Amino acid sequence: MSDIDIRIEGRAGRITLTRPQALNAVTWEMLRAIDHALDAWAQDDRVALVLIDAEGDRAFAAGGDIVDLYQTGMAGDYAYGRRFWAEEYQLNARIAEYPKPYVAMMHGFVMGGGVGISCHGSHRLVDESAQIAMPECGIGLVPDVGGSWLLARAPAGLGALVGLTGYRMGPADAILTGFADSFVPRAAWEGLIARLVATGDVDEIARVSETPPDGSLSEGSELARWFDQASVGALVTALESDGGEAADKQLKILRRQSPLSVACGLASINAARDMTLQEALAQEFRYVWRCMERGDFLEGIRAQVIDKDRNPTWRHGAAEDVSDAEVAAMLAPLGADELVI
Repeated sequence: MSDIDIRIEGRAGRITLTRPQALNAVTWEMLRAIDHALDAWAQDDRVALVLIDAEGDRAFAAGGDIVDLYQTGMAGDYAYGRRFWAEEYQLNARIAEYPKPYVAMMHGFVMGGGVGISCHGSHRLVDESAQIAMPECGIGLVPDVGGSWLLARAPAGLGALVGLTGYRMGPADAILTGFADSFVPRAAWEGLIARLVATGDVDEIARVSETPPDGSLSEGSELARWFDQASVGALVTALESDGGEAADKQLKILRRQSPLSVACGLASINAARDMTLQEALAQEFRYVWRCMERGDFLEGIRAQVIDKDRNPTWRHGAAEDVSDAEVAAMLAPLGADELVI
């Protein structure tokens, strides 16, 4: 298919996203193609490792292609989105459990669905251009594709910061928070890929890895302390009590997000600390199952992607207005409709 190039080269199963004009946004067909390739390569002795990368200079993958989700949801067809998310999350879990090394080479924007097909890999590389983010709360979702599980394992407070505000992490920040493992300058990528293809040996990565340029996040910082909270109310109080310019900036960002998403997002990140990846994906699926009918997703997509007026009308005035009961209802088990991985 024209949006993705899947082939075997030497000792590597190669997956290249080929939609640079759309920032390599991942479609349902692309996800299925990746899943089929992983299935075929798992028992193929020719393939020693899987390597996923992307064409273009701007993005590895800036998210999922969500226009179809919006159109079907507006037509009252919630089943389409539920099937899409189920297959996507099952693929995310498969990547995390894959029996062979899965090397993700991330450059430019890596967001949402792009995180799901890269940051669960066994070997996750970033270059100097990488900007990794989970911007879901701005469109009425919660950090998903296993993002809640990754965020829950970041240093205290930093996961909530990244997950609730859509904070863009450069290479050092991505490594600090556990979204990447190694920094390899872009100038070394061509040679590294050639050696990985020729040898099938992931030890080649360590030979060209370097210390990344300094990032802007740090453990124990003011940002981390503000966001290390058990509830949205406590988070807002911490930011308001500080009163400084930096705290006010973060509070303004939070106020732009979907209040329901912020409240449910913080709850899901905190809960995921005691979950496996599979359990966290199931929790995320409970939210997305309900997000079109009972959440802000359709309005968020309308404002950000369809009409682009950047002026969504959310269901709640502020995140602290969302009750604990509403959060629990959005994250409640789905019974027979639970995600099966």
